[in-house]
Amino acid sequence: MMHKTTDNIQFHYLKKDFPFTRRGECKQFIRGMFRKEKVPFESLSYIFCSDEYLLEINRAHLDHDYYTDIITFDLSEPGAPTTGEVYISIDRVKDNARDHNETFARELHRVIFHGVLHLCGFGDKTAREEKIMRQKEDFYLDKYFGSK
Repeated sequence: MMHKTTDNIQFHYLKKDFPFTRRGECKQFIRGMFRKEKVPFESLSYIFCSDEYLLEINRAHLDHDYYTDIITFDLSEPGAPTTGEVYISIDRVKDNARDHNETFARELHRVIFHGVLHLCGFGDKTAREEKIMRQKEDFYLDKYFGSK
């Protein structure tokens, strides 16, 4: 008997010129993050794009006129398990990795996990929220990659 499996985490590539290995492992890890944070999860789409593409989304949907590395949209109905879209600028990730003396892989996963954390209810607007967000990112990065 054949069982149909649904892949509730999708990766879409509008920008393709970057290394991203271990995708299946990353998806499993993301599912584990939702479980650890005790947030019911339905589906998640990641869209990897350019600076210009994400700038247009930032302008159109958030009325912000600046580059960013990530925009996360929670598309969930009230009380329903989490459904979201996460847009990631590969251009920003590359620049941030260089600026913070970090590997591209680690910075890419920081941003991937950052989107999950937003969908789990963590903010980053205040200094206190940002500190907690960074601690959570570092916690999950260390779990995923092992300690630096």
